[in-house]
Amino acid sequence: MRLVYSLLSALAFFTLALASLPAIEVVGNKFFYSNNGSQFLIRGVAYQQNFDNSTNGGSVDYVDPLADASACKRDVQFFAKSNTNVLRVYAVDPENDHDECMKTFEDAGIYIIADLSEPSTSINRDSPEWNLELYDRYTSVIDMFANYSNVLGFFAGNEVSNNKSNTDASAFVKAAVRDMKKYIKDKGWTFPVGYSSNDDEDIRVAIADYFSCGSLDERADFFGINMYEWCGDSTFKTSGYEDRTEEYKNLTIPVFFSEYGCNAERPRKFTEIGTIFSDEMTDVWSGGIVYMYYEEENDYGLVSVSGNSVSTLADYSYYSKEMNSISPNLAKSSEVGAASTSTLACPASASTWKANTVLPPTPDKNVCDCVAASLKCVVSDDVKSKDYGDLFGSVCGDMDCSAVSGNGENGTYGAISFCSDKEKLSYLLNKYYQDSGEHSSACDWDGLASLQSTSAAASSCSAVVSSVSANAVATSDSSNSSGSSGSSSDSSSSSDSSSSSTSSKKSSANISARPFSMGEMAAVGAMVMCFVGGFTSFLL
Repeated sequence: MRLVYSLLSALAFFTLALASLPAIEVVGNKFFYSNNGSQFLIRGVAYQQNFDNSTNGGSVDYVDPLADASACKRDVQFFAKSNTNVLRVYAVDPENDHDECMKTFEDAGIYIIADLSEPSTSINRDSPEWNLELYDRYTSVIDMFANYSNVLGFFAGNEVSNNKSNTDASAFVKAAVRDMKKYIKDKGWTFPVGYSSNDDEDIRVAIADYFSCGSLDERADFFGINMYEWCGDSTFKTSGYEDRTEEYKNLTIPVFFSEYGCNAERPRKFTEIGTIFSDEMTDVWSGGIVYMYYEEENDYGLVSVSGNSVSTLADYSYYSKEMNSISPNLAKSSEVGAASTSTLACPASASTWKANTVLPPTPDKNVCDCVAASLKCVVSDDVKSKDYGDLFGSVCGDMDCSAVSGNGENGTYGAISFCSDKEKLSYLLNKYYQDSGEHSSACDWDGLASLQSTSAAASSCSAVVSSVSANAVATSDSSNSSGSSGSSSDSSSSSDSSSSSTSSKKSSANISARPFSMGEMAAVGAMVMCFVGGFTSFLL
């Protein structure tokens, strides 16, 4: 049987080299080839050099792995020999040329699954936002990849909520999933969008249920988990794989290992591979992505690279041997039936799970532009963004700042919470100025604020400004029906990459003005601390 599977893989490789790769589609809890309905199991490798995939901050600099054509051509043979069909990349520059690398991997039958964030532009678990800067970053990556046939899908976040203390951040990531799915659908594309979680024992079940629950428009298309439970010569039962399989067996979307490969014992023999692709797991799991290709200080590499020279390590030999020995039984999409459109109930709020099913609104550039143009008192242009924190703290100590904040635990989000830091701070300064009778002294703040002239707003903007002025806090997840089409350069999200009643997407927001709650004061406090800290942490 293994010989037959290897021959079929070789035939598929030869055929795919002659034509574009078929799209991979999600049907029920599995991936399938769109052209023949055969199950697609991920045989993946994490492919990114000098990238700190940690949960406590990483480097802002990164090397785009798909922009170096010579490196891609150098490395592709090692992926082909190890039966690889997916590469995960954690950060790419959408301005770079990726044609040669994408073609190199397409010819080898290899798909790409890409994270949409990058170190300086991703959702920060400690002060989460879903804003214009992030929206523009994520859509730019999707736009770049849309021209290629060998795209498996996108991660809207990686380990953003990583323990029970920051689960509220998942509401912002799920809003990103929702909006990227809509963006892709509106463009006529079919790429799936999902999430990659860590394996925290307190939240691993609830977070999987959360991202797979609710309406089809809101839920993730797939769920990845970075799991390192199988170390050395373990077994399905003793490793924890059996328990995780039992926990995820009712998920209605594909689940897979978005990272695996414990390195407690080296060389890694990858004895888990035979189990991952066995009948014990393939009805629930869709394969996995081994961490990682490059050998670096963290000792997870399959190969060592020096310039144009690649030396395979013992890990690679074991990995390649195991991957070339699998012979999984594959399902057919025609067998899925009604389960393809079923969803889960969302997890109830608990001591270990706080994310609300009401999601942040879709960022709307028009709202931010209209509000900014209407303001008389604004933050002075010469004030550096790193100094915004003190000013935010001073203003919010004297007035209600709910219009600019978001709270993923109670599901309330400010009417301009998705605008840039400068726009939000100017909005608050202007509100203080208005509440103080528009005396010039109320727009000084020791020279940090100044008055600007305003022109009569267009009728479309008048309605927007009136709505924002009258309604401070949106209590629904869709207060904006259209997303951003422009860019936002001053936004605050410069950190991190990143189951109880069903929720349904609403067509309009239920908006109400109300005073700041203690929870929202805490959220603004976190936001202020983020400003003061200078956004230096990148939390994956």
